[in-house]
Amino acid sequence: MFKNDFIYKICTKSEWKEATVKGIYKGSSDDIRDGFIHFSAIEQVKGTLEKHFKNQKDLVLLKIAIDRLPIEALKWEKSRSGQKFPHLYNDLNLGSVVGMEELPDQD
Repeated sequence: MFKNDFIYKICTKSEWKEATVKGIYKGSSDDIRDGFIHFSAIEQVKGTLEKHFKNQKDLVLLKIAIDRLPIEALKWEKSRSGQKFPHLYNDLNLGSVVGMEELPDQD
């Protein structure tokens, strides 16, 4: 089990704005397709940006407090290069978001 207190979600500014209006984040189209919301540990964020967000603009990084999530819905599962990534099998309650920062455009 990981000892991280936080996990991170990369999304577009428009996805985040929609979530704040609706009061809940249901995930990106990829998340919805896969049946869970994809997150990264802090040391995985750079690789996730490089692999999945190349040439994208208007991105934000959400900082999520793990202890504010329904723990039974959070699973650390093997993904890229055999690394375990956090996946949330639930909608993201905005009360679990403790920080948000705009990311530079990805080249």
